[in-house]
Amino acid sequence: MKIYISADIEGVAGVVSPQHGTMGNAEYERARRLMTQEVNAAIDGAFAGGATEVLVNDSHGDMRNLLPEELDRRAEAILGKPKPLNMFEGLTREHAGVFCTGYHARARAPGVLAHTVNGFAFGRIRLNGLELGEAGLYGAYAGSLGVPVLLLTGDDCLREETKELFPDAAFAVVKRSLGQRAARSLAPERARALIREKAAEAVRTAAAARPFVLDGPYRLEVEFNTPALCDLAAVIPAATRLDAVTVAFAPESAEHAVRWVNTLSALSSFLR
Repeated sequence: MKIYISADIEGVAGVVSPQHGTMGNAEYERARRLMTQEVNAAIDGAFAGGATEVLVNDSHGDMRNLLPEELDRRAEAILGKPKPLNMFEGLTREHAGVFCTGYHARARAPGVLAHTVNGFAFGRIRLNGLELGEAGLYGAYAGSLGVPVLLLTGDDCLREETKELFPDAAFAVVKRSLGQRAARSLAPERARALIREKAAEAVRTAAAARPFVLDGPYRLEVEFNTPALCDLAAVIPAATRLDAVTVAFAPESAEHAVRWVNTLSALSSFLR
């Protein structure tokens, strides 16, 4: 049984500050080690539950946060960017399920370090009328492949946001949000024990889990944080401008919706 892990950092126990996700400081070095340890707990739990293969994709920032030399030797890892499917690069129909570790709530919602894909650029992302965060957007892509999300780890706001999208998923709530940059967190050792337990449980019950599927035709709406960013996106011939900060697309698939979001994210760097 093949398990796929997408590893983010904002939802890791003890992570509460933008510094924790930004290279070049001591707090980041601590956070990336905590991230790696939580991923190892998920890997260990997956194998304990019956997995035969685990692939991990580093899904935060420039996607070279995991410490390769400290990663569980039984797993393989995808590092670096750009890559075609970004946070879910390497996922295939052969995977029995997805783990989303260190994930967080969507932009403009309660939750520790909440944002959607690119905090500078995006205020809201809607696919077929549903406002989605990273877990929902990429979960819909996984669902289009017939692959269910089996486990999410992060704060309590992530669970509340995604529990209806992924009713069969296990949740490891490793901290409770007290605001955008504050949380009541489990000690890292306890967080890892909880993740290991929930990961094993998720693999054992994977056969009964249902994918999150959004049927076409697809409509993607992206609300930007400023009109200038929308000006930039509206240059794209496939974009329809809806108002000062929103554009719409008609992607042919959930995969293409993800690709459009990542294209717009990359384009936004022009205005940073």
